Amino acid sequence: MITCSIIKKSQLEGVLRLDAEYYQPEYLQSKNLLLKSKPVLLKDVAVITTGSAYSSEEIGESFDLPIARIGDVVNKIENNNWIKLSDREFKKFHSRKIKDKDILLSMTGDPPDVGKCNLITFKNDEVFAFNQRVAKLTAKINPHYLFAYLSTEIARLQTERNALGIRQRNLGIDDLRNTLIFVPGKQNQELVSGIIKNYLSELENSKLFYSQAENLLLDELGLKDFENEESLFNIVNISEVKKINRIDADYFQPEFYKTFEKIEKYKNGYSLVGKEFNQLKGNFKKEKEKLYNYIEISDVDISNGAVNYNQLQGEELPANAKIKFGARQLITSKVRPNRGATAILENHNGFIGSGAFVCLTERGKFNLETLQVYLKTKIIRNLLLRYNTGTSYPVINDEDILNLKIPIVKIEIQQKIADLVKKSHQARKKAKELLEEAKTKVEKLIENK
Repeated sequence: MITCSIIKKSQLEGVLRLDAEYYQPEYLQSKNLLLKSKPVLLKDVAVITTGSAYSSEEIGESFDLPIARIGDVVNKIENNNWIKLSDREFKKFHSRKIKDKDILLSMTGDPPDVGKCNLITFKNDEVFAFNQRVAKLTAKINPHYLFAYLSTEIARLQTERNALGIRQRNLGIDDLRNTLIFVPGKQNQELVSGIIKNYLSELENSKLFYSQAENLLLDELGLKDFENEESLFNIVNISEVKKINRIDADYFQPEFYKTFEKIEKYKNGYSLVGKEFNQLKGNFKKEKEKLYNYIEISDVDISNGAVNYNQLQGEELPANAKIKFGARQLITSKVRPNRGATAILENHNGFIGSGAFVCLTERGKFNLETLQVYLKTKIIRNLLLRYNTGTSYPVINDEDILNLKIPIVKIEIQQKIADLVKKSHQARKKAKELLEEAKTKVEKLIENK
């Protein structure tokens, strides 16, 4: 259905914006609704700071300070899973750190992602950085309320409208400062704030349940406090080099052998992932006109295993859209496997996934929850680095996952792990519902005003 807006010359907002996109009906309706509520500007209710343009060479897993980037804000990645920035680079720019209850907002991305935000909370006096594509908002009003407001579609449409560009959109700092903010009375702010506090509490519960599941597994395997001793060299037989057909030193690091030894000595023995789980292979054939729910690597939240998706027509699907998911399976990424992009799909029957996933279903002896926790432990993620090929975009093969050794954990231990993981998922689902409740409350306040 074709829609249009008729704009008088006197209504044009400056000579630099004559493009039809800027005057779409949904943008105008959203703005008119806000104007009736006598809004203020974002610069009046928050201190706005943009991040620095740090060198990519000073960012990596082995550096010092967690740094928020666009994907961390958009996907609400927990700060303990951010990549890190070197301390010297941080000090070089005289950068200011993120404070508790600061709101991070994305200034770059595809249209659905520009203007998305995340409320950052932490208890310790840690140092967190943010890059030049992220804005930090320190609220002068109730920060929980401001986060809820900025999470609404009404607020996001403003930033999407003002963003410039075709494919990748960029929001200017002046446009951000002039974002319209609806500020209700203190009582209503507190009401919304209470919902957001419950949202944050459920997120903490989710992390706690998952941490308990991981600790239970690591305790059972004797890996909780396991640390490999550092060694500068390793000696291997030439027969092993020929068998593997690799001669790079990274593959033969001593820590990998010590990890294998620890797994192999588990009291109940061990098996291989490929022997205990069935692989769902890519056999999907798309129909050009059909609408599909598509999951790619970036849709998996590495911090908690939550999964997003995009709706695309068959002709819009990438060439690597190869797997049609069933009722219940585990997916794990073959791209940068040390990040831990592993998730369980429960209600995704008929969804389409990237061929960069290994997709596994239960066979009987092991449950998916135990496998998920096992694959996401730091020791196993580090182990998967052994099989990487490539540098800037390292990948592994299906066989590297299928041939991975897995201890045969007792059924009763697996069930306890599964129960904790399910409680973690339920708490995360509850948190999502609470955030939606807070957003709906704000939108109703605006409409009633």
